[in-house]
Amino acid sequence: MSNESFNKYIEQSIKENWERIALSDFDGVSYHYKDIARKIAKIHLLLESADIKTGDKIAICGKNSAHWAVAFFAAITYGAVPVPILHEFKADNIHHIVNHSEAKLLFVGDVVWEELDESLMTNLTGIFLLTDFSLLKSKSAKLTDMRDRLNEYFGKKYPSRFTPEAVSYYKDSPDELAVINYTSGSTGFSKGVMLPYRSLWSNVEFCLTHLPYLNAGDGIVCMLPMAHMYGMVIEMIHPFAKGCHLHFLTRIPSPKIIMDAFASVKPKLIIAVPLIIEKIIKTKVFPLLEKPLMKVMLKVPFLDNQLLAKINDKLYETFGGNLVQMIIGGAALNRDVEQFLRRIGFPFTVGYGMTECGPLISYAPWDETRIGSCGRIVDRMEGRVNSPDPEKIVGELLVKGSNTMLGYYKNEEATQTTFTPDGWMKTGDLCTIDADGFVYLRGRNKNMILGPSGQNIYPEEIEDKLNNMPYVCESLIVEQDHKLIALVYPDIENAQLSNLSRHALEAQMEENIASLNKELPAYSQITRLKIHYEEFEKTPKRSIKRYLYQNN
Repeated sequence: MSNESFNKYIEQSIKENWERIALSDFDGVSYHYKDIARKIAKIHLLLESADIKTGDKIAICGKNSAHWAVAFFAAITYGAVPVPILHEFKADNIHHIVNHSEAKLLFVGDVVWEELDESLMTNLTGIFLLTDFSLLKSKSAKLTDMRDRLNEYFGKKYPSRFTPEAVSYYKDSPDELAVINYTSGSTGFSKGVMLPYRSLWSNVEFCLTHLPYLNAGDGIVCMLPMAHMYGMVIEMIHPFAKGCHLHFLTRIPSPKIIMDAFASVKPKLIIAVPLIIEKIIKTKVFPLLEKPLMKVMLKVPFLDNQLLAKINDKLYETFGGNLVQMIIGGAALNRDVEQFLRRIGFPFTVGYGMTECGPLISYAPWDETRIGSCGRIVDRMEGRVNSPDPEKIVGELLVKGSNTMLGYYKNEEATQTTFTPDGWMKTGDLCTIDADGFVYLRGRNKNMILGPSGQNIYPEEIEDKLNNMPYVCESLIVEQDHKLIALVYPDIENAQLSNLSRHALEAQMEENIASLNKELPAYSQITRLKIHYEEFEKTPKRSIKRYLYQNN
């Protein structure tokens, strides 16, 4: 597409796939592309009546659903700026984001709405319920009238049949603001990332070019939060631009709900975070491999290949039996799980990105990628490591190119500190890059701990080892009084299945630390263990909120 217009993707897909099914709520209602076009046209009438201008902000906050996608597409194709807000955010944070972004309208889910107080969001002209687009609050008589008589006004505007020819959307330009996405960082403060149209266009174009096996009519399961760039762009906008059939899991995606969805949709492409995959492998596959007979079989060359092929088939089946590739992102994948999946030849790859790049930074297809790596820097982007020897000495990754943000909304200071004077964006992630351009992440810059003699300690690397030990579900390595403490959340479910008493479980944890210390250099030894019997608090993209545990 030579003109590089983002909204052109949406417009063309709707016209070309008019009669195909576009969006479904899993086990619920389905809409064709032509239905989405009508809904968008009706919402455009509402926006017009509310006096929304190009560049005005529209907040969207609710669980994943077909109507969430409709609200997003309607806002952006009008030339307004969607402000997606994670529905897991607490009410005061939602109020803050609606006000800080200066949103004029809010599309809100029923569950979220129950917690909110509209008197704290004085800038809003109107509030719509995502379930049926009914008007909850309105300060404009024109908007109220339009909503009351929407079908009548729609009929007046399109007196004959509503056809693909009637679909014509806002013509965007590359550096114009498209979306403001508030990060749910593990550091505690939300910053409004301003993404231009070129970032959305470049990310979608990358997917269209590099995931050619996904075709119009193919089904995809949307289980990541759509208010997060990874879910929004890779799992929602890109398949929509291809004419796919998107299935939204409207409930919290437990492994069982996800498995049911895979079985019925049979997706070719699965976009996931490590936690879901690790859970499935650790509970469904690893226990099998621990059985004495299996252990023996894995040591016999011919049998071992047969056994691994069987496990691979079983996994394929678990994921719907039609999988071409699984892309994992959002956090590092457990090393044992990664090595195992690689050994059985499972088609997965690990990508890397951040909200500030909308989201893609690096990726490689599963048959080219390397263990421990998250691929190569993507098209239209450059990356360099701030290090005297980028292949061997860890340094911060700096990036530049089409995907990068304009800056943080109303936060010039944060924007200034994120960009170098010559325009490179600091990712805050530490890595090395090999001779072939593969990126190997080592941890977050801000998480790095300085050892007693100035050594760099990367807590994520120690956690990765600890998480592979018996009955460890997840862990955090924190520093207190210049000593390293391991906070561990044990795998209680597995311990109960094995009839382990709490005392025996605690003894096992002590044993884990002792054997971990044998593997670690003297300066990064764990001096104390603290067991947490409740799961660590997470951000919606399932990374642990580290800042909550630094001093406990």
